[in-house]
Amino acid sequence: MKKRVAVLMGGRSAERDISLLTGEQIYQALLEKEYEAFKIDLDENVAEDLLRLKPDVVFIALHGRFGEDGTVQGLLEILGLPYTGSGVMASSIGINKAMSKKLFQAAGVSTPPYKLFCTRDYAEDSAEVLAGSLRTIGIPCVVKPVSEGSTIGMSLVRREEDFIEAVERALEHDSEVMVERLVEGVEITVGILGNDPIALPTLEIETETDFFDYETKYTTGMSRHIIPARLPEDQQWRAQEAALRAHNAIGCRGFSRVDIIVDKEGTPHVLEINTIPGMTSLSLFPDAARAAGYEFPELISYLIEQALEKP
Repeated sequence: MKKRVAVLMGGRSAERDISLLTGEQIYQALLEKEYEAFKIDLDENVAEDLLRLKPDVVFIALHGRFGEDGTVQGLLEILGLPYTGSGVMASSIGINKAMSKKLFQAAGVSTPPYKLFCTRDYAEDSAEVLAGSLRTIGIPCVVKPVSEGSTIGMSLVRREEDFIEAVERALEHDSEVMVERLVEGVEITVGILGNDPIALPTLEIETETDFFDYETKYTTGMSRHIIPARLPEDQQWRAQEAALRAHNAIGCRGFSRVDIIVDKEGTPHVLEINTIPGMTSLSLFPDAARAAGYEFPELISYLIEQALEKP
């Protein structure tokens, strides 16, 4: 008998629109595989809705805050409902770029140097905060909110005169900002799949712009996925190993996607981890899974099977 699956989608994060696309694609795949599926747009009635519908498993198709950060995972634990993806702790660590970087470093995974500051620091002495960031990290750099996804609020800064604007843009989305040294190289992503995790084929991202930003990610024709990445085999293997170590370092389960820059010497530098990768028609994870032999409906079924395994 096919399971009853609730697809949690939408919500109220800055990534709501992407979540709705992800959720719809997952819902259609569930129908194709003849699951009894229904969609739930996350709001204050979500617990009541779940108790009324009594799903066998919840497929979390949320991105960003209130979905990818451990909050929904905690609610589902309280309700006793199995769910896809990582648990409370891994989710809350994964969305926080600063905390995840600390664990990457502890696990021996290379990640670009960075400096953090918060809204209060900036308000009290913005000149010193900015000067300190430039002294420590320098130009070029990437300025990003600590707990946002889909490159929302993120800027690539190649000129010092653009730095303040980038910082203030990031502060519009988060109270904490990361200034990260830009590592020049090949931008790739490595998907991790399964409770006994394996690394999917490397995927290189080629863009029509200088930066793989929100518009480039979600506009047809502005980026290309090259599988496997155009790197020597030993560099691909090292990137996959780094991705697995990053996944395990924060305790992920089920699946994740690890974003990496491979520098000119062939060293992989982990930028961040996504505990709920996008599943839209333009998303990276489904393409990498397809290259490993998982068509989209089969991938969704597999993730449900993994969710129903006891941790």
